[in-house]
Amino acid sequence: MARGTQEDLVAHLEPVATRAGLVIEGVAVAAAGRRRFVRVVVDLPDGQGGVSSDALADVSREISHVLDAHDLVHGSYTLEVTTPGVDRPLTEPRHFRRALGRMVEVTTATGTRTGRLAAVDEDAITLGDVRIPLADIDRAVTQVELVREE
Repeated sequence: MARGTQEDLVAHLEPVATRAGLVIEGVAVAAAGRRRFVRVVVDLPDGQGGVSSDALADVSREISHVLDAHDLVHGSYTLEVTTPGVDRPLTEPRHFRRALGRMVEVTTATGTRTGRLAAVDEDAITLGDVRIPLADIDRAVTQVELVREE
């Protein structure tokens, strides 16, 4: 396993992500034969848009440098720096703000509803014209739209 704890890894990598204008969504270290596989998931801190491939390459180089300089992973490793996939669960207001305008499937105790995410605040989302308190959401994911209907 990693020499440092999960918290050590995040503590060393968060400043790198912050300097790049990103946030760390997750860090995982797993065995891959004799090597380790280190996956770091980064995202924009808020708002719409995506992480550019240039920004991803730059932060990947910086993360690799920090891992090596602080000897945070025992032995050789393969590093993957990526962004959350479209199947990432929406669990925080920031996640919902990043999905504004997209089709979202939301499950609550009363059922599942799919609609375009129209608004987000700290307490609720508006799906189409229905306001759903965040506290009521059991599960939410964006839907892949091959052709967006206007």
